[in-house]
Amino acid sequence: MNNKNFENLKNTLQDSIFTWDYFTDFEKVKKNVKNIEKELNLLNYLIGKEKLDEEFLSLVEEYPKVRKILPILIAIRDDKLSCTPVITDIEALIPENKKYIFHDAIDENIKKELLIFFKESGLRDIFESKAIKNLVDYCFGVEVGFDTNARKNRTGDIMEKLVYKFLEEFCEENKNLQFIEQATQKRIKEFFNYDIKIDKNSRRFDFALFDKAKNRLFLIEVNYYSGGGSKLKATAGEYQYLNDFVKSQNIDFIWITDGKGWLTSLKPLEETFIHNDYVINLDMLKNGTLKQICL
Repeated sequence: MNNKNFENLKNTLQDSIFTWDYFTDFEKVKKNVKNIEKELNLLNYLIGKEKLDEEFLSLVEEYPKVRKILPILIAIRDDKLSCTPVITDIEALIPENKKYIFHDAIDENIKKELLIFFKESGLRDIFESKAIKNLVDYCFGVEVGFDTNARKNRTGDIMEKLVYKFLEEFCEENKNLQFIEQATQKRIKEFFNYDIKIDKNSRRFDFALFDKAKNRLFLIEVNYYSGGGSKLKATAGEYQYLNDFVKSQNIDFIWITDGKGWLTSLKPLEETFIHNDYVINLDMLKNGTLKQICL
């Protein structure tokens, strides 16, 4: 690959790879809500009750497990409470870990703390005013909100799905070629009867492409960066190392990367482009570069 090709790579970086399923993982949302549906329905009993404090304490005494889902109602995961101390006394301004009130055996102090939580969190008013009709539906919305935090992690999954489709079509057109995803040393041996050395036990390539006629193996890593940052320089260096490690075993290494984030780190990307045998983006993949590399 040469500098002219790098200009092509740079000029064809994708603005976006996002598909509609990027925004919310509804299967995960439904699963999370189903896991607490019984407790939510028990709490539904409180909506619109007149003696709300009494009814609230009575319910949590009879069904102590409903307390574990109370943090969800204010959009915080139970496990996050441990690292989120709360101030309940404004004059003292002393933050305290309050996770215990949702888990420890109920006593008079916990009842008092639960009533403080119920009132000061705003939940008491929500239940009293009937601002919500059904906590199962309400928590579905809360979980959708939580899921927006996972979008960053889904970017890599979408990039892998796109490359998967290209590889699938490529192998259908070329019967000597096969590929697997999540290619560990064990899976590569199992599917292709090909031995590779690994530099660490956790090493897993996104894809392995095998030409059975030539007994030639290609290991493929893919990623996408919509935003820049100092991490990109280190990333480019890591793929130079990986290229050399793989190449020393007479195996081809292909790095498929994309995203406008690279425009903030063009120099390290170009250095890796020159150093490695194969650095391509989605546009190059679409336009047949894989055929040039593998056939």
